[in-house]
Amino acid sequence: KLPLLTAAVLSTALTVALSAEYTSKYDNIDIDKILANDRILSQYIKCLMEEGNCTNEGRELKKTLPDALATGCNKCSEKQRANTEKVLRHLSKNRPRDWARLKAKYDPRGEFSKKYEGKALLVASSTTPSS
Repeated sequence: KLPLLTAAVLSTALTVALSAEYTSKYDNIDIDKILANDRILSQYIKCLMEEGNCTNEGRELKKTLPDALATGCNKCSEKQRANTEKVLRHLSKNRPRDWARLKAKYDPRGEFSKKYEGKALLVASSTTPSS
């Protein structure tokens, strides 16, 4: 539930769980700019972990993430899916500690990870950070 969380964290994280499809209101957010800026990315992660303040986008993400993870992002647009994959790859490769923390919070039993194992979404889903 975490992997998509992060991607959803930024693309789906900007959606409304009550509609047939998530809102496209945040589809034009610059995911590359967020991923390239450690300070901004860290704020999104803190928001999702309930360790810091959330932007409007972060609040939407936090609301939508559980549904997106549970449904395999069925309500996501193609752009939201692509952004989610990009975020997941980035977090698993470049922020393994944050990735592990998000997975522990949003996918504690590994259900999402198992569900999507073998897909490009979880390139490093089994990677755990060393303490």
